[in-house]
Amino acid sequence: MSALAPTLEAFFTTRLARQRQASRRTLEAYRDAFCLLLHYAQACTGKAPQELEIADLHAELIGGFLEHLEAQRGNSVATRNARLTAIRSFYRFAAYRHPEHAALIGRVLAIPIKRYESTIVSFLNDTEIEALLAAPDRSTREGRRDHCLLLVAVQTGLRLSELTGLRCQDVKLAPPAHVACLGKGRKRRETPLSSGAVRVLRAWLRERGDTDHEPLFPSRLGGHLSSDAVQRLVAKHVASASRSCPSLRAKRVTPHTLRHSCAMRLLHHGVDVAVIAMWLGHERLQSTQTYLHADLTIKQQALDRMAPDGQSAARRYRPPDRLIAQLKAL
Repeated sequence: MSALAPTLEAFFTTRLARQRQASRRTLEAYRDAFCLLLHYAQACTGKAPQELEIADLHAELIGGFLEHLEAQRGNSVATRNARLTAIRSFYRFAAYRHPEHAALIGRVLAIPIKRYESTIVSFLNDTEIEALLAAPDRSTREGRRDHCLLLVAVQTGLRLSELTGLRCQDVKLAPPAHVACLGKGRKRRETPLSSGAVRVLRAWLRERGDTDHEPLFPSRLGGHLSSDAVQRLVAKHVASASRSCPSLRAKRVTPHTLRHSCAMRLLHHGVDVAVIAMWLGHERLQSTQTYLHADLTIKQQALDRMAPDGQSAARRYRPPDRLIAQLKAL
């Protein structure tokens, strides 16, 4: 076995799991990045992953891998950068164990994060949300599960990993009703539930069975739904809803779009940006400012408060009547 294999194993078991106590989601993301990289290296070098050496994973190969992610796999620049972050983390760890590869490691660490233009977030309006929530066939158990999942996603704004990780015991229906989750950075937070969501969740829990430690939204086999499964069910119901709501056809709707939609609904109802940041579990207020840029309604209101073109905003007062003017002058 090559030196790469034990180093990679130590990176996951020692550095990430024990020293950094990385979350399960971080471990899975890093694992996926290296599975993709090793398969790409195998295709380039003809060596099986267990036979690869650190010297085989040089800067040129990794650069080609990053290009492959965008050109062949259709990944976004953000995903490309996330894969590079995982690779960099490993090479910083490898630098201590293999100083003989210092030059190679230095060249890999010098690969820059790719810059990209940030896009305005996509979100659903109230009509589109209602159409999406009405799409699942609630005469079936799967349809009732999907309806409940979509409603919770739109109302709470949970991240996809937070949504799939929910257990029955995380739902508290007694006032004040809320759902608790373990969010990004292993931070726990509680998000309030509307009366409508409480009714749907109470009915679903009654049907689901009050098994505290079991997944709130189980797969057909009883385990947690995978991220891919949620993406597929969202796409399925969006396609169905688009028949009654044609505006959905022009939008690319993902589970994260439902999170954006929750934030925009809060913003439209006058909720302060700082409260929205706490609601969504944003560590920095800057992350929430994105929704202000996406909200054309707020910008239009600001424009309406401004004076029309060519007119002064501050006008000189003119009394409406001569008699009134004389009285005012007394």
